[in-house]
Amino acid sequence: MKEAIPDTGKGEMMKDVKELVRGLQHIGIPTKEFDATIAFYGSLGFAVIHENRSEGGRVAFLRLNDLVIETYEEPQTAMNAGAIDHIALDVSDIAATYAAVARLGHPALEGSVQTLPFFTRGVSFFTIEGPNKEKVEFSQYL
Repeated sequence: MKEAIPDTGKGEMMKDVKELVRGLQHIGIPTKEFDATIAFYGSLGFAVIHENRSEGGRVAFLRLNDLVIETYEEPQTAMNAGAIDHIALDVSDIAATYAAVARLGHPALEGSVQTLPFFTRGVSFFTIEGPNKEKVEFSQYL
């Protein structure tokens, strides 16, 4: 483990970045389709916790449990998979999640739940596409 860097002057130790980072705060998704983005994430259980309108357009923060997504109007959005390839959501039961998402009318890009030999016992997942061509992955550690 890397040692903390001494603070200049007070003799206290400054914290390392990994000691300061607590987890994911939010994921930013630019959109040309603001209302469709809000509706899509709302269908998955996200609730708008803050919304603003400014000279640059609208911005909203949506929350589902501890996960927050910031979406904002951006006329230059490419509407392609871009700098963020996908958002992975941790789930407790992949089969039940697959069924629930399918009931909402969001088809899995892979056609079904997939399993890979990652981590200790593997991971099962499926991915859907959002209104901005972003990929939303539902994933369960096995």
